[in-house]
Amino acid sequence: MTAGDTLLALIGLPGSGKTTVGRMLARRLQLPFLDSDQEIERRMGCSIRQFFEEQGEARFRDIEAEVIDALTRSGPGVLSTGGGAVLRPENRARLHERCRVIYLHARPEDLARRLRRDSQRPLLQVDDPLKRLRELHAARDPLYRETAHDVLETGRPSVAMLVNMILMQLELAPQPAAGGTGPALGR
Repeated sequence: MTAGDTLLALIGLPGSGKTTVGRMLARRLQLPFLDSDQEIERRMGCSIRQFFEEQGEARFRDIEAEVIDALTRSGPGVLSTGGGAVLRPENRARLHERCRVIYLHARPEDLARRLRRDSQRPLLQVDDPLKRLRELHAARDPLYRETAHDVLETGRPSVAMLVNMILMQLELAPQPAAGGTGPALGR
């Protein structure tokens, strides 16, 4: 199985680069780019932040699960997921079984620096975003690792370098069997 005949899914905390890396990766592989957050906003007819405020996180996660189910059946491409997509067991299972999943791992301190001016992420609209990112990392890192076939340490590399690292890994590593985990990228 090659990158051209599978769906690659990028998971990670908000600000880890899923959308930016995903767009460039899709361009390089000449595959469609899919963004679960954009599809959710299209279905809801409003921003995620507005939906969170009006309907709450639980209802948002219901819609997110429907979107993840649909997008993971869509065929070859590159899928960027929302940071909380791994919170539901059914999402983790669908991603792991239907996609080659790459966890873009970033330290909370790096994310806080990247996101310091971002006002669109509802879970980070708090007095201490770094503290919130540390909490999210502690809660979600094990779920990302459970879901992923590969882990890529994002650290300081440029987006182009991250894309090249993913492409190299895809060429070198065979697709793991369902339920298995592949080697860590960038380690």
